Amino acid sequence: MKLLHLTFSPRGEQSESTQLSQAIVDRLCCEHTVSQIARRDWAQHATSSIDGAYAHALANAARRTDDMPSSESLAASEMLIRELENADLVVIGTPMHNFTVPASLKTWIDLIVRVNRSFNITPEGKVGTLKDKPVYIAIASGGFFGSERSRQPDFLTPYLKAILATVGLHDLRFFSAQGMALGSEAVQAGKAKAMEDFTKLCSSQASNKLSLHA
Repeated sequence: MKLLHLTFSPRGEQSESTQLSQAIVDRLCCEHTVSQIARRDWAQHATSSIDGAYAHALANAARRTDDMPSSESLAASEMLIRELENADLVVIGTPMHNFTVPASLKTWIDLIVRVNRSFNITPEGKVGTLKDKPVYIAIASGGFFGSERSRQPDFLTPYLKAILATVGLHDLRFFSAQGMALGSEAVQAGKAKAMEDFTKLCSSQASNKLSLHA
């Protein structure tokens, strides 16, 4: 199996989301026969790589011709989409910035969600062209979200569910380390809770496999 590991924190290896996603990668490598790991660290892409030629190509996708302007972004888009196509498992590590995805993750999304390539427009709406596969998403947030007691809005998880479904990726598994800005005890508790949730998922999947073969 081929695994694609994407991280989007500007803090790089010091980031809690990067560390959590790496722990998930390590566990997946124990659970599956992973022959290849492709790692892309978007801390190296601090600014948007979307250019005017790329926007022009998208606006004219239905009547694209060979004489249209070349685009570095278009070439990057093709490379990133092919990475997704080639992967059997995808792991994403991302912080929550201002209740939603960071700018680096939004740039990656804008490059891989491409009309007439990763999705088609049909009478029934947008239909993804990518083969579905497990996508593990490790989130780190300074506060708490996703429960009745938390007051922090969450625009990150519903957005990722909607936008990744647009290209055909529906099998999303979310794991969050929350309270990362509330001191060392909260950091340790948040990371432990995220890995506990991941371990429970792995155990449940293992049990289901045994039941199917019983």
